[in-house]
Amino acid sequence: MSLASEFIEALRRIEESGDVEPMARLFAPDAELSNPAISRPLHGPDGARNFWRSYRHAFGEVRSEFRCVAESDNASLLEWTSRGTLPSGAEFSYEGVSVIEHPAGAIARFKAYFDPRCLGLPLRHAA
Repeated sequence: MSLASEFIEALRRIEESGDVEPMARLFAPDAELSNPAISRPLHGPDGARNFWRSYRHAFGEVRSEFRCVAESDNASLLEWTSRGTLPSGAEFSYEGVSVIEHPAGAIARFKAYFDPRCLGLPLRHAA
């Protein structure tokens, strides 16, 4: 199974049951995770646990669909749309791209690109 496939399967588990462990196991000890909605990157499997728990708790229900998955030996690009409800019950839909660097088999860097304003979040500016 490719790393992108493992990532997508682990994300489905998070979205359906909140289980972050299969995802955390994909990350290297020194991995970096970031997106426009967090102020600074998180690191390693513990950072991955925190990142994905926060992701899941941001929604009442969420389901991601992947339109395009491109992979090389060192990286994967995932184009996605996520839909569901916020904890308030309001519906949402947003899209983006995730870049996953995995030069040694484990995820070394994960970065998601999306417009946080689509979720009612402020757009953060670099200091």
